[in-house]
Amino acid sequence: MDRRKLLLLGPALALAPFALANAAASKLMLADVYHRGMPLADYWVSEKFDGMRGYWDGRQLWTRGGERVAAPAWFTAALPAVPMDGELWAGRGRFAETVSTVRDQIPNDPAWRSIRFMVFDLPAQPGDFTARLAALRKLLPLKDAPWVIPVPQARAGTHEELQALLDKTVGMGGEGLVLHRGGSVYRGERSADLLKFKPYDDADARVLAHVPGRGRHAGRMGALLVETPEGRRFKLGGGFTDAQREQPPAAGSWVSYRYNGTNPGGLPRFARFLRVRGDLASSS
Repeated sequence: MDRRKLLLLGPALALAPFALANAAASKLMLADVYHRGMPLADYWVSEKFDGMRGYWDGRQLWTRGGERVAAPAWFTAALPAVPMDGELWAGRGRFAETVSTVRDQIPNDPAWRSIRFMVFDLPAQPGDFTARLAALRKLLPLKDAPWVIPVPQARAGTHEELQALLDKTVGMGGEGLVLHRGGSVYRGERSADLLKFKPYDDADARVLAHVPGRGRHAGRMGALLVETPEGRRFKLGGGFTDAQREQPPAAGSWVSYRYNGTNPGGLPRFARFLRVRGDLASSS
C-alpha cells in the first residue's frame, strides 16, 4: 500500500474509523431520481454501476444492508484505513454473478478475481463532494490493489447532453447515470444531493406475502404483496417468468420493480418485477 497517499488525507482521517460499520444500511447516502428541469450546474455525473453497494469502513467491507462481506484476504489487504463508499462490480450485465460472489460466506477466489471495487466517495473526508473527489483522486489508484478503482466523474451539462450520455451508456450495456452535487456534504439519507438517471423509474420493496394465482397461474404465485420503505403496500404481479412464479422471492426478501410514475396516492403505476435484491438484508 502507498502510505504517501494515505498521508495526503491527514492523520486524523487515517486513524479514526468511520462510525458506519455494520450500521451501513441506515448510514449510506442514497439517491433520489433525476427529472428534466433540475438544475445541473453543480453536479458531477458518472455511470451507475449494476453491482452491489460496498462500504469499506477502514478495516472491514460491508454491504448496503449492513452484512459483513467475506472477501478474500488479498482483496482487502492493501486497502487504506480510510472509509470508502462504492460499488462491488463484476461488469455490465453481471449483477446476479456479483451478488452470488459477494454474498458467499466462503470466498470463491476465482470469482472474486472478476470483482472490482468502484469507489465514488470518501464519507469521512471533510468538505463537500468536490473536495472529497479531489482527495479520492489522490488516494486512488493503489499500486497493490488495481481492482480498487476511482469512479470517473465529469461535470454535468445540459439535459440534452445528459440524455445523450445516458443513451450511450445504456447502449453499451450500462444501467444508467448518477449525478452528485458538488457542494453537498456526505449525509446518510436519501436526498437530491445524489440523483439517479435511468431509462425507466425503478424502486425497491420488501416482500410481505405471496398472493395465490388464478386462471393460468392457479396453483402458484399470482402476485407479491410488497411494502415500500415509506410503508406503502401494493400487489406486484407483472414481470415474472413462470419459473419465478413457481419459486417466488421469499417473504422478507427485497425486490426491485420498474414502474411508470405514481398515482395520486403515491403508489407506482404499472409496476413490473425486475429482480431479487440479494444485496439488501432480508427480514422476517
